[in-house]
Amino acid sequence: MELLNKLNWRYASKAMNGEKVSEEKIANIIEAARLAPTSSGLQPFEIIVVKNQAVKEEIRPVAWNQSVITDCSHLLVFAAWDTYTAERINRMFDLTNEVRGFKNEGWEAYRQMLLGSYPQKDAEENFNHAAKQAYIAFSAAIIAAAYEGVDTTPIEGFDPEAVDKILGLREKGLRSAVLLPIGYRDTENDWLAKLTKVRKSTEDLVTVIE
Repeated sequence: MELLNKLNWRYASKAMNGEKVSEEKIANIIEAARLAPTSSGLQPFEIIVVKNQAVKEEIRPVAWNQSVITDCSHLLVFAAWDTYTAERINRMFDLTNEVRGFKNEGWEAYRQMLLGSYPQKDAEENFNHAAKQAYIAFSAAIIAAAYEGVDTTPIEGFDPEAVDKILGLREKGLRSAVLLPIGYRDTENDWLAKLTKVRKSTEDLVTVIE
């Protein structure tokens, strides 16, 4: 299967060569993230695409000085909602009704259930839930990049508050959750490039209950 071959090819690149990824491929990767499933279809996150080299240079020191931050083509920042609000929930439900062209009684009842639940919860709890949804889209982007023959480096090692400040995320009601540099591997300077991929066996990973 082509997709599985691509996933065997991919790894978390530790060095990138600065080559630019085409805007078409970037658009496909972002579209895969946009189409990813999320809890209640709320998509409680935004994707910040950093192309500006000066901004990448500013982020690098607060991301453990990882070279892929500045040597990548595009840096994707998955930023989750800082909390769930009635306005945010209603916006997504209203969008659904608009796109589908009708209102559904069960759907509207579900809206009211969410409105009676999420906005009353602690903001930190809500952010953690939203960040999990961002990770689903993040994974879709990684898979799509592999399919496009493009390298990625999943990064959790960074100072979220510093990145939020650099990008002005808190003012938008967002908090950075995870970073994804996108580019092409530098095989000559990447110690991981020529090592064999190691994963658990299917038998160790999967339990089947008949």
